[in-house]
Order: sequence, then structure tokens, then C-alpha cells
Amino acid sequence: MANIKNLQMWNDICKDSRVSISKSFFGLRTTATYVPTNSVINAHTFEYSPEEGRRLRDILETPVEDLSSAIKDFHPKAIANGNYMLEVCLSRDGQFAALLLKQFSRMNYEPVTKTLFFEGDAAKAISQLF
Repeated sequence: MANIKNLQMWNDICKDSRVSISKSFFGLRTTATYVPTNSVINAHTFEYSPEEGRRLRDILETPVEDLSSAIKDFHPKAIANGNYMLEVCLSRDGQFAALLLKQFSRMNYEPVTKTLFFEGDAAKAISQLF
């Protein structure tokens, strides 16, 4: 599990009114919570091969109503030192998801999508990828 404060999409998550940020243990621990369901949000990062990264990019560019059919049985396999990196924030109840896909370019991971937010059924469909 990744530290949510170290994600590139951290500022976007902080600006979202559906997410509450709280600090504890003398400010050393930061917890994000999905406000409508009061569910804790966990952060993860995954690296993928160029083929799987392109497929993820296509899925993330799909309209929300077609998301389930675009995903189908696709379950990307994370690898070490992949060409694509996906930052993922999922609420524990599966009702909220935030994603940012990045590609390795110029010695750094550069975003290829904006931070995408999903709720309800779309978030559950996205969470099935992982």
C-alpha cells in the first residue's frame, strides 16, 4: 500500500469535496475518507507493461456508461519497473475510486490522463481490475 500523500494526484484528492482528510498521531498519519459512506480510502501504485498500460488507457478513456463492457475480464498483471504506472485510491466499501495513469518518459513518470474519479457502480467496476 502506498502513502496517499506521496501520490501525484494528492492535490486533486484534497480538492474533492467528497473526500475528507484527517491527520492523527501528531500529524504523522494522514487518513482520507469517502464522506458519503464514511469509508477509508486506501492508496496503491501499480506498474504495467506497455501493452497492458495502453489497454488501461483505452479503458480509462471509455465513457462511464460503457465502463463495465470495456473492462470485461481484463485483469492487468503488475510488473516491476513497468512503462506505465497507475496511482489508485479505492474506498474500502468500493463506492469511490480515483485513478491517475502515468507513462515513463524523459526519466520520469508523466501523466497521460487527468485524475479520474468514479463513484457507485463505476467505482465497483474499476475496483474489479485490481
